[in-house]
Order: sequence, then C-alpha cells, then structure tokens
Amino acid sequence: LLSCRLYCEEAKDPKRRSCQTVLAEALDIVVRSFAPILPHLAEEVFQYIPYKKDSEGVFRTGWINASSAWKKPGMEEAIEGACAMRDSFLGSISGKNALEYEVIIVIEPGLLFELMEALQAEETSSVSQLNEIMMASQTTLLTELPKETPADANIIKGTFLINLEGGDICEQSSYKVIARPIAKAKCPRCRRYTSESSSTPCPRCLKVLAGKGST
Repeated sequence: LLSCRLYCEEAKDPKRRSCQTVLAEALDIVVRSFAPILPHLAEEVFQYIPYKKDSEGVFRTGWINASSAWKKPGMEEAIEGACAMRDSFLGSISGKNALEYEVIIVIEPGLLFELMEALQAEETSSVSQLNEIMMASQTTLLTELPKETPADANIIKGTFLINLEGGDICEQSSYKVIARPIAKAKCPRCRRYTSESSSTPCPRCLKVLAGKGST
C-alpha cells in the first residue's frame, strides 16, 4: 500500500502527500516514545529527520500529544472491517499473488456498507483506499451478487461487528467476498493488472506520466 502511493502516484498527489504525513507523524511519535530509554539513538534519529522541526533536540519537543484530528469517527471500524474482508480474500487464494485477482465485496445496505463507501465511493476501482487494503488489482463494492456469478463460484462469507461511540451504536453485518482472476495485463510501471496491454502503462500511470511531462 505504501509503496504504491509513494512510488506510483504523482509527487504532489494528495494520496502520496497524506502517506508522507502519516509516516512523518509515526516517526515523530516513535522517536519521542523511546527517547527516555534510548536517548542517544533517539537524538541521532531526530537530527537526521529531513523536514523542518519545531525544536533543536528531541528532549525539547515535549511529550507525545497527538492531534484529535487523527481520530475520525467510524474510520477505525472501516479499516478493521476492510482488513477482515482482506483476510477472507487472501485466505481464498492462499499462496497466490493477490494482484492477479479482482475482488468483489457484497454487503447488504446498512452501516457496514456505508463504512466501506467511505473507503471507495465508486462501484469499481483500482486506486481506492479499499482496493489498496485488499491488495488486489481491482475491487468492486456491491449490495447484491452480480447476476453473472457462476453457480460454482467460491463465495467466502463472513460477519463483522461494528461498535461505535462506546457501544451506543452496535451492529453485526454479514458480507460476501468473491475472488476472480483478473483479465487485464500487468502494468509495466505499477505492476498491477490494470492495463490493456503489457507494453502500455495503465490509465492511472499514463495520467501521472503525462503530468510529469508537462512540468
């Protein structure tokens, strides 16, 4: 997930920048956490941080004080639910390359579906947060099984318990996951199976490359 955002997206793309922000915040918290027991290592890491810092030394930064902006209601549950579905998907293709598959997630209308929509607004995507979590080349989010689903399709069923606002909102939802070999070719740039030809970059990569050429 990180490598795709960092190395495949355009330099100033919000997805790439947000990933860098999270990595910077995580590094800051980790360094300040172990500073009391590994002071010399913490100070050395702090001095090599490649972006502007508010203090000259790690012991002048104060203790950890994470911003409340990082706590977005429902997002933790959305990620946990997506990870549960990813485990179902990976378990169904044990030992195989996840990028060689597309995933279909079927959830009845309700809270769980709404949480997944927060990670993928469009029905089918190869660049959404949900697809990045699933680790597939393409993810489709539906409220019912596709009509063309074969009778012998390997449908993985699961449930996920949503617990919001300290238990005030509690709902157990079921989901279905279908893994299908993807019919597209491997993109020579991002290595996902999202291209029409193995010699041509996928639409996302073509857009990024076009942007680089115009700058």
